[in-house]
Amino acid sequence: MRIVVAAVGRLKQGPERDLSERYRKRAADVGRGIGLRDVEIIEIRESKARETDKRMIEESIALATVIPEGAVTIVLDERGESLDSVEVTNRLKRWRDAGRPAAVFVIGGADGLGGHLRDRADLRLAFGAATWPHQLVRIMLLEQIYRSATLLAGHPYHRA
Repeated sequence: MRIVVAAVGRLKQGPERDLSERYRKRAADVGRGIGLRDVEIIEIRESKARETDKRMIEESIALATVIPEGAVTIVLDERGESLDSVEVTNRLKRWRDAGRPAAVFVIGGADGLGGHLRDRADLRLAFGAATWPHQLVRIMLLEQIYRSATLLAGHPYHRA
């Protein structure tokens, strides 16, 4: 199963991008031995539309086009479920074992995601009630993917 992080906006060169890449690479390295073929980041350009609704729609359409047929879609949403690391791992394991071709984690732009993309998601995932900058959300998500991969591989990274 491929793991894809599809995000609106680009991380500029600097410590956030470096940390994001470190967790992506670690997750990909561990994942190869447990049936996670790749961990890929797809960056979508921010919409230049003046109206908020139009920006959300344009960005959501662009994000939807990178979701492969049959993939699990997980949207990051502050109103979503707050799952602990073990439950995130259990969900990834179930999807992998069910033969799903990919798990696509979607991070919307500053205005959020259009309702259609949010509504079609298999899971709406929250990192607590706080609002987080998109750069940190990407890093936290990649760290959780790495943590899940280590749990699935039986490594001692995770301490419950």
